[in-house]
Amino acid sequence: MQKDNENRIIVDHVYKTFNVYLDKANSIKEKLLFWKRNKKEKREVLKDVSVTIKNGEAVALIGVNGSGKSTLLKLMTKIIYPNKGRITTNGKLTSLLELGAGFHPDFSGRENIYFNASIFGLSRKEIDSRLDQIIEFSELGSYIDNPVRTYSSGMYMRLAFAVAINVDADILLVDEILSVGDQHFQEKCINKMKELKEEGKTMVFVTHSLGSARELCDRAVWLNKGIIQMDGNTDEVIDAYIKETT
Repeated sequence: MQKDNENRIIVDHVYKTFNVYLDKANSIKEKLLFWKRNKKEKREVLKDVSVTIKNGEAVALIGVNGSGKSTLLKLMTKIIYPNKGRITTNGKLTSLLELGAGFHPDFSGRENIYFNASIFGLSRKEIDSRLDQIIEFSELGSYIDNPVRTYSSGMYMRLAFAVAINVDADILLVDEILSVGDQHFQEKCINKMKELKEEGKTMVFVTHSLGSARELCDRAVWLNKGIIQMDGNTDEVIDAYIKETT
């Protein structure tokens, strides 16, 4: 049995560094002529980050560009792995990190629903039973049978979101993609996420929209230069963040 207070995500003293190449040679000729140029610099994106997210919490990750928010979200999905420390997730996880990731451009939206939902672990029968509500939520209408390479970024987002919210995951991770598309659909997505929150789903939400964070999340984690500057009540954290950055 799932306990109400069970920890869904545990980030335990996590460090993440990336190698950034400076003056990188782009051709064989450049490599031969400027072989000393290929220097690399190690950049520490996350520095000893620890955070625990409980079952049913909706948590906003906020901070300026380059503060480590999206990197932390990718670590939670295990797209990338920490250099030091450990991340544990408990429960079925779905994510909306990169727009249209997992979509095959030459297949239709309908076919991509099957591909994408199967990645999240749904059987053909389960997808069949949810197909109509996925298509209805996406508002793509007849475009659902067009190749997704013909879709705009907003149409991609609609389809990706419609699939992700219909796979019965325990944990939903969302990166800034809700900024894509029209106001109507953004509001629709926020309202759906509120419903999922009421159902007891756990959500981690990276956003620059502080209004959306206040509306959706009861907790915020402020990342600054790879460290946690503040973690607590959403309004208190956002007020402190605004005071510091304006």
